[in-house]
Amino acid sequence: MLKPVRSLLTSVALLLLGNGLLNTLLALRGASEGFSTLLLGFILSGYFLGFICGTWVSGRLIRRMGHIRTFAFCAALCASAALLHILLVNPWFWLALRFIFGLSFVTIVTVIESWLNSQAASTERGRLFAVYMVTNLGALAVAQQVLRLGTPETFTLFAIAAVLICWAVLPITLTRRVQPSIPERPKSSIRELLRFAPLPVAIAALSGLGMGSFWTMTPVYVSGLGFAAADVGLIMSSAIVGGALLQIPIGRFSDTRDRRLVTLCVVFTAAVLALALPFVSSRWSVTALFFAWGGLAFSLYPLAVAQLIDQLHPDEIVSGTADILVLHGAGCAGAPLLAGLAMSLIGNPGLPLYIATVFAVLGVYTLYRRRWVSDLVLGGSAHFEPMVQTSSEALAVLLEDQQGDLFGPPQPQPAP
Repeated sequence: MLKPVRSLLTSVALLLLGNGLLNTLLALRGASEGFSTLLLGFILSGYFLGFICGTWVSGRLIRRMGHIRTFAFCAALCASAALLHILLVNPWFWLALRFIFGLSFVTIVTVIESWLNSQAASTERGRLFAVYMVTNLGALAVAQQVLRLGTPETFTLFAIAAVLICWAVLPITLTRRVQPSIPERPKSSIRELLRFAPLPVAIAALSGLGMGSFWTMTPVYVSGLGFAAADVGLIMSSAIVGGALLQIPIGRFSDTRDRRLVTLCVVFTAAVLALALPFVSSRWSVTALFFAWGGLAFSLYPLAVAQLIDQLHPDEIVSGTADILVLHGAGCAGAPLLAGLAMSLIGNPGLPLYIATVFAVLGVYTLYRRRWVSDLVLGGSAHFEPMVQTSSEALAVLLEDQQGDLFGPPQPQPAP
């Protein structure tokens, strides 16, 4: 199964190593340069704004240039942006670079995921998706440990991030596999999605408001506790590993229970764990709390996707999942700015208090939907699949799987 996609998975690992390192590195370097948390949050939100815009332009770019040339073109932009951050330390310049990086990165991910989808047989897509997610989360966790090779104030770590991104081009350009075609992006209607599946929309958007602050502002929060860069990497890795390990049991449990009740328990527990963070100060207690919190918080987006699939007709799922990805990205884009504002007003505890507030709001809305509103479920329940925010092409790996595996037994259709 893996032989046709080994080069793609190698490129994914190298790309995520560079990206994961750079995301944490910029937060630490910005803080050391004296950028306020509000300004830093504004800068780092540029990545997610570029990510959202990239979801609309990536398909056009790939159809025009082809997969390999698009990958090389965007990887060159990402590597250049990584180096330019250190050559000119200016907040507005950094904002532009983060936007370019986000747009280029989601295009690269779309290249890889559409190629993976074309290489997998229909009976292997689920297993391939699992391997791909392990590669994603594993690379992101390992990337945090690369912080031990230097300090944010020097050129070394920025150079390593750029080199890793450049190396990601090598395996994919050496492949002799035939490049696939990429379909047109399905037409979407977020207004219709809100009408038919408001709870998955809320989960995706509000979990984005929480997770976006984790990716961007947690390094600032941890360094504000007096921890070194290596400790920042350890704590970030613990949350990512927790997300990788706990998603599966949570998801499998949600497949056999009321998914809204599972979401309710997950989101309120995550809010309580976030509230506990300001009251602990030792390295190991903070690491343990982030591990547990990550295991819960990382499961919210895939829970939203699974519940969306429960509620939409199969013909509507491709466009619906693309929309929910954009909404999650929009939440991530607003998160650094809001979390930075909270940290500016309250201080370092502003980040966990902000996250707890966002998750509490989501919990209250989920409770309302469960107690007083009956959500329409079409067909059989979908199977939960662990995932992180990615491109809509990754969801196609699952959506094009066998219908019986993904949606349950085919449902009888009404006569015309």
